[in-house]
Amino acid sequence: MAVSAFDHPFLSGLLGDDETAQLLGSGAEIAAMLSFEIALAKVEAQHGLIPAEAAAAIRDGLNGFRPDMASLKAATARDGVVVPEFVRQLRAAVGEPHAKHVHFGATSQDVIDTAKICNLVPILVNFDDRLAKIDALFAGLDSRFGKNPLMAYTRMQPAIPIAASDRIESWRAPLGRHRARLAALRPSLLVVQFGGAAGTLEKLGDNAAIIRKALAEELGLGDAPQWHSQRDRIAEFAGWLSLVTGSLGKFGQDVALMAQTGSGIALGGGGASSAMPHKQNPVAAEILVTLARYNAVQLSGIHQALVHELERSGSAWTLEWLVLTNMVMATAAATRIAVELVGHIEHLGQ
Repeated sequence: MAVSAFDHPFLSGLLGDDETAQLLGSGAEIAAMLSFEIALAKVEAQHGLIPAEAAAAIRDGLNGFRPDMASLKAATARDGVVVPEFVRQLRAAVGEPHAKHVHFGATSQDVIDTAKICNLVPILVNFDDRLAKIDALFAGLDSRFGKNPLMAYTRMQPAIPIAASDRIESWRAPLGRHRARLAALRPSLLVVQFGGAAGTLEKLGDNAAIIRKALAEELGLGDAPQWHSQRDRIAEFAGWLSLVTGSLGKFGQDVALMAQTGSGIALGGGGASSAMPHKQNPVAAEILVTLARYNAVQLSGIHQALVHELERSGSAWTLEWLVLTNMVMATAAATRIAVELVGHIEHLGQ
């Protein structure tokens, strides 16, 4: 049974995105958590914090590891976080005498946050690629229909004649800015989380910063001091997600309004009505508006999750889990649907 529209048996056909769902799913999360633990052991062995044979045993013992998911679920209900049980299972897989070296110096938040960041890396590549594709499709529309006349509307009233190119530009221009924002955001977002029990990496002594940097490099991430209770980079990313869906929602709203009277646009691929067979509903345009409004609402939840108590919050962190993944899924759906909608525009202008 699904409880989210993004993975619902039939609503996901409208609101889902299979590619992004795979990159955010439990399998991807477990794989990223394993990568963290293996990389941590490797760099700690390189700097003499654990024996080299322990790092090798951890690597070999975790290769092909499959967790007991039922135990993870039960333990998360008890502990509020999956990592204690996850590490227990990892140590059992590695065995003695090296089990004690698994997860050395790390804390639950290090594993979970870093895994989530690792899983965002390919998602951001996909988002950038999709925005570039939408931009190219808008350019194609402009070349085909840009010189056609349209009536401009201001405050929902007819204003003055414009060219279709003018309206296309209002859809297209924000995409370039969003891509530039994403490029600027990557270095601050795609960073390792490694702070230990209270953010001080107390078990690593003078080697702490060196090992953190090496861990980041091993995982293909940037280095940054721990950010356990400093969630501004997540909020900034969530803001970017809402900006993208908002801009695509404006495109969808315009298309829906133009389709309302059938003047100025011809669409293919519309939706059927169960009661009125003559109708062709602009479903894709409507859903872009829905997703824009959804992310705008969710953004307030991420801003609420900025408020961590002291060195770590259980409640704010959990709130972030609830909200961020759905915002990513909404943005994935919006970029997918926008590609489809531009492709369905058969004519633009009078």
